Formats: sequence, structure tokens, C-alpha cells
Amino acid sequence: MVYFEWDRADLTSQAAAVIDQAVANINGEAGCTPNSVSIAGHTDTSGASAYNQRLSQRRADVVANALAARGIDSSIIEEEAKGETDLAKATRDGVREPLNRRSEVVITVQ
Repeated sequence: MVYFEWDRADLTSQAAAVIDQAVANINGEAGCTPNSVSIAGHTDTSGASAYNQRLSQRRADVVANALAARGIDSSIIEEEAKGETDLAKATRDGVREPLNRRSEVVITVQ
């Protein structure tokens, strides 16, 4: 799970550390190579739905780019923008909830 600041799609130092650790875990295992990567970008419910859809895509993009920059083959990365749907923590419309501002990353290895 990679979390973002409100209305931002850039990686914090903590988010970058999460990505670094995931890649290090893969590289640390002999014979372990990533087979597929799935990234789903999300937002909280503050802001307009259409804006949040675009923001969630930018969040997925920045995580995909960070993984590729760390050696993960970009051809195995799939992205999805979920906007303010599929909330980690249910809230009413217009609520700034940090747990909902995230990109969920699933890395399958072989």
C-alpha cells in the first residue's frame, strides 16, 4: 500500500521507502522474478468525482514509474484508476480520509 498526501500524486519519502522495500524483497530472493504487477489508484471523497478519477490515475502512474525506475519491467505493470470508489474506509462525500488516498500494489512473483 502506497499512501499519498491530500490532493497530491507525488511520492513522499515514506511512500518511496515502501516501494524500495518491495523491490528489495523481490531482489533479495534467489530465483525470484516479478511475473505481473497490478496497481489500483484511489482517492478520498473530497473534490469532484471526475477530478478524483484523474488524480487516482496519476497516483497509479507515479507508482508504476517508480517501480520501473527500480528495475521492474514496465511491460508487466497494469494500472487501474478507481477514483473515489472502493474506499478503504467508508466516508460520506467530501471527507478527507488519509486511508483512502492510496495506490494498492500487488506484485506476483515466480
